[in-house]
Amino acid sequence: MTFRKEKKFRLSKSHLKLLKSSLILKGMKVLHPERQINSCYFDTKNLKTFFDSENGVLPRKKFRYRWYNNYSIINKEIKISSIEGRFKISNNINKYELEKLKKLKIYDCDYGNLYSQIIIKYKREYFIYENLRITFDTNIEYENLTLGNKYKSFEKEVVMAVKAPITQSENYIES
Repeated sequence: MTFRKEKKFRLSKSHLKLLKSSLILKGMKVLHPERQINSCYFDTKNLKTFFDSENGVLPRKKFRYRWYNNYSIINKEIKISSIEGRFKISNNINKYELEKLKKLKIYDCDYGNLYSQIIIKYKREYFIYENLRITFDTNIEYENLTLGNKYKSFEKEVVMAVKAPITQSENYIES
């Protein structure tokens, strides 16, 4: 298991263009082709994992099924945040039909029963800059699965995530 640091920033679309252009001029390079990311997140009925994340509780976990572009490969992932850093456990699973995935229930020894709560979809671009992996997420869409009428919302902002080795200073990541 490899620990890393991760910092997320919310940006307007105009700030994204300026920042991305500036970083490309400084040497940022494309790491992977862009792709569509789809994630189905699981939580307790009272959203314990969400509130643990929002409140910065350590240790904590996030549970999701993730697929890219289409359903050819689906990964069951557990993201663990601890005092030492963050890491992810990922396993390929059999292809699920989306409707079955939406009704799936999983069990965790720390959180108990977890239910599908939300599907998040977005376009991700991948870059490398010095020893940092930088991603930009745009066209973010949320589908709340707990409401029977297929409630969807769309994010106006974009998300930039910076992933760095555990040894990297917070000041360097911020700058």
